[in-house]
Amino acid sequence: MLYSEIGGVRVLRTAVTVLYQRVLADPVLAPWFAGVDLDQLRAHQHAFLTAALDGPNMFAGRPPDEAHAGLHVTGEAFDRLIDHLTGVLRDLGVAPATVAEAAARLEALRPLVVEGAPEPNTPEPAGSELRADGERTR
Repeated sequence: MLYSEIGGVRVLRTAVTVLYQRVLADPVLAPWFAGVDLDQLRAHQHAFLTAALDGPNMFAGRPPDEAHAGLHVTGEAFDRLIDHLTGVLRDLGVAPATVAEAAARLEALRPLVVEGAPEPNTPEPAGSELRADGERTR
């Protein structure tokens, strides 16, 4: 189970905390989180990632497409958030193959989060593939 391979609640809770430290320091991503209750967001994100990565499903939020509707999330912002998360997981000692699997699982959510993203099974533009370590090739 992916959630266990990542390290379960202990690692994922730490990963979410560090993720938002990095996101708030990122000038491209920080504006999306201005005025947001970060304690609530971290708890929400932890529950979401736990469910998305095969852990216990305690997520009670809206589906990703509803939660991000009207936010004008760009492909660049989505990529940066995934890149920050994969970097945090690597920094916490998660195995590269597990990081790549988590990134692929979250990449599948792109059409639900990013405005104008290709539908599933639509080829991505050349140069946007994920390497085995979860980093993008572009």
